[in-house]
Order: sequence, then structure tokens, then C-alpha cells
Amino acid sequence: MTDTPSETVANGPLHGPLQSEMFVVHGGPKRKAEEKHKRKPLYGNGLKAPSPIGKNFVLDTNVLLHDPDCLDRFGDNHVCVPLEVLCELDKFKNEQSERGASARSVHRKLAALFAKHPENATTGIPNREGGSVRLVPAQPTATNRSAVVEELLAVFEGQISNDNRILICTQLIAEKNTAPTILVTKDLNLQLKAHAIGIPCEDYQNDKVDSAQVGAASPIVVEIKPNDLQRFASTGGLDLPSHVRRISPNEYVLLKAGDKRTMPARMGVDGAFHKLNIPEQIRIQRGAPLRPLNLGQQCFLDALLNPEISLVTCYGQAGTGKTLLAVASALHMTFDGVYNGVTVSRPVIPMGDTLGFLPGSLEEKLDPWLKPVYDALEFLLTPEQGTAKRKQAQRPQRKGGPEFPPAGGGKRSYDPFLESGLIEIEALCYIRGRSIPNRFFILDEAQQLTPLEAKTIVTRMARGSKLVLVGDPAQIDNPYVDRLSNGLVYTRDRLRDEACSTHVTLERGERSQLAEAAARKM
Repeated sequence: MTDTPSETVANGPLHGPLQSEMFVVHGGPKRKAEEKHKRKPLYGNGLKAPSPIGKNFVLDTNVLLHDPDCLDRFGDNHVCVPLEVLCELDKFKNEQSERGASARSVHRKLAALFAKHPENATTGIPNREGGSVRLVPAQPTATNRSAVVEELLAVFEGQISNDNRILICTQLIAEKNTAPTILVTKDLNLQLKAHAIGIPCEDYQNDKVDSAQVGAASPIVVEIKPNDLQRFASTGGLDLPSHVRRISPNEYVLLKAGDKRTMPARMGVDGAFHKLNIPEQIRIQRGAPLRPLNLGQQCFLDALLNPEISLVTCYGQAGTGKTLLAVASALHMTFDGVYNGVTVSRPVIPMGDTLGFLPGSLEEKLDPWLKPVYDALEFLLTPEQGTAKRKQAQRPQRKGGPEFPPAGGGKRSYDPFLESGLIEIEALCYIRGRSIPNRFFILDEAQQLTPLEAKTIVTRMARGSKLVLVGDPAQIDNPYVDRLSNGLVYTRDRLRDEACSTHVTLERGERSQLAEAAARKM
């Protein structure tokens, strides 16, 4: 049995008459070469910018995941998205996480951008400000290999990864344009590679805040006359002096008249200074009393107890009382009927190696992460003396809130509040789409959030709710943010001039002398 032409093609090379017959059918070698020469490429290489005006910014995958709206953040410059970046985004699009949501958002934005003119995907779609966005599928070929590209290929020989391909792509774009070409990435290792081989590289700066705003900052001192300070102490209000610079709404200051006469104040939305409104102590039912121990804690407590301020951000190193004061204020205002309950959460970002998946219900899974909150609850709900606890156990239940749970039964002092829903544990991975009304929401370790996650949480707050973000920008375990680009500092920077928000920085530790020394010197 002889092989059919199709079998011969599938099983091996063609020889003899059959080979000649095949060439005759397709027009011969000469015609094939002519057709190959005339054939137009299916796509452009995306190397040339549509205009010589404006820089070329090559985006890494992590930049798009960090901020899906970054395509509109480069003004009149040209944004380049390498094909390798699209391939990496494709790996994340099915994740049921914030990263997966960001990948899907980028895909939708790019698809909508190129839907009407797909033929311009590699030549560039112009934006409103004179710049453009284009895809770059270019790879080094025999026609575009310069001496620098050849050198890069030799350096990366045997270790061609997507990062290295992006570096080569950036070099190809730089050689085809007179304007500067810059790689934008949040990957520190890729930045180091780019610096080593001479490729201009920058971090994504749009959501970074000024480093001066993140450092420890005591309330600014406002010099006033002694009679003005006396009038402020008696009336509780003082108009802003003409010689004082503009102060943001709800910003805290220290009024000073002379060397030893000082008094803290808050700038109101009416443009005048107001006296702090804080109790001498906070006591939750028959628990331990809590008093502000320094100026920073006084300002923080005033912000926490002010129902007109719906967003409070707070920086503070370990032991400054951030979580304890927030939890105490939340329970105090809930028992007074201002809010319907307390919601607590924190990002699930481990420090170092983890113990794997945790079994149990949602509360049981989050229990190890919320230990600082539970420690605060245990402290606030435990009487100072055991004898006082036994004597007061016979008193009638207080009106307006749940009674302090009796001892025994193997329950923690705050378990009844969890069971009744007065204290709610919220997992951030399920918060998208929720609307949270009339709750006092505490988000601990907020410096672990990305700016997009912080925006998602802030926009969940409905009418009557208060959001408190506390954390230490110097203690970050999330690899995708840093001291200047995390969700805590981003939220404070973007909303600092809003009448419904305020910020306090706690500098003095009160946990113990050892903790204070370690926070400052280690």
C-alpha cells in the first residue's frame, strides 16, 4: 500500500515526484518566495511612539495590579504595555482576590480602549491629554538586534524570564525613539536589574505620599496672647489668628501663651479652634477605667468620640495605645446608643512563615489575627479587683447595653458580645459590595493595605458609620506596598482636607519602659 500525500506529509519529508507535484500545486519555489515577501505582518511591533513629544513609560505587571487606573495617570506621555505583561495578567484573572479583581479590571479597560480601533493597538490610542496607550509585542529579531540588545541576550542566556524580556523590550523601545524611555515597576529586584544594565527605571509614584507627612509629627504649636488663651479656656472657642497659616479641618494644634501655658485644640470646620471634648476616663460597665496619658492620646480620644468625624486615621509605633483607645471608644459610644455595634478587622498578612490554613469558622480563622483586639477587650472588660467583681455581681443590669458577663463557664469576658452581634468580626476578603451603616468600624494594622483595598473599605461606610484606621507605617509585611504607598498613608493623604476626617500621630509609648525603648532603638 502506497502512502497518500497527506500521510507522507504527516510522517516525514517529501521526496521524488510527489515533492515536485506539491511545488507545482503551490506555484513553485519562486512564487512562494514572492508571496512571502509581499505578505504584510499581522501586527506591528509597537516600538515606535505615535509622537516624538512625550516620554515612553513601559509598565510592569505589578504596576497595573497595584493601580488598574494607572493607564490614565501619565498625562501627555506614551504608555507601553509589553505582551509579557498581558501574559502575566492572564495568570491572575481567575483569582477570587483583590489581585484577581485588579487583573480583570485592567483587561476590561484595555479591551474597551482598543475595541473600536483594534488596528491601532500597536500604533497607539491617543488620550485626552495628548499621550497614548499601546501594546508592544516586539521581540528581538535579526533586523532589530543592536549591539546593546545582543549584549543583553548574552547576559540573559539560559535565564530568559518575563522580567528579562520586559527589560529587552524596554531597550528596543528606547532605540526606536528619541524621547526618553523609562521602565515603571514596583519590583525592587527588577529595578536593580535595570540599574545594572543602564535602563532608566522608576517606581510608580502616583499614590506615594510625601515622606515628611509619614514621619512622627506632634501637633503644631500656635502662639497666641495670654488673654486669648484664657478666653479659649473659658468659652471653648477661638477664632483663627490672622498670623497663623491655613490649618486643615479637624487638625489638632497646641495653643501656647508663654513658656508654660499651653492647651490642645481642634480646628473646626467653621474655621475656629475648639476645646477638646473628652471624659476624664472611659469605663466599660464594671471593667477597668481608661484615661488618656499624654497629649497625643487626648487628641486621639477626642477624634474617636466625636460623632461628626466619620474617618479617623492614626499612626503610632508599638505600645502607643492605638488599638486600646479605639476599642474603648467604640464600646463606649455603642453602649451610649450612638452606634448599633462594633466591627473589627485587619489584613491577613503574616510576619515570616505561617502555620498553614486554619480550621474552623470565620471567627475561629481570624482569631489569631485579632489577638490585639481581643487583648484590648479583655483588659477593658476585666474589673481592677477581684473583690469588686464579686460585690458588684449582685447589682441590677445597667440600662442601655448588655451586662458584663459573669465569671466562669469557660467563656471569655467578651464572648457574649460576639455571640449577640454587638461585636462583629469582618473578613476583608468578603467586604466588597457591602454597605455598613451605623457601625463603629476598627481596622487594625491598616498599613498592610494597598491603596485600592483602602478605597474599597472606605467606600463601604454608609450613613451613621465611623471608620478608624490605625497602624504603623514603619512595620509593613505586605510585599506590594511600602512606607509611602500603603493604604493607611494613602487614605490620610487623599482625605486630609475633608470636613469628615481627621488624623492623629501617637509618638509616646505607654505599654512599658522596655517596649518604648525597643520601639525607638531597635
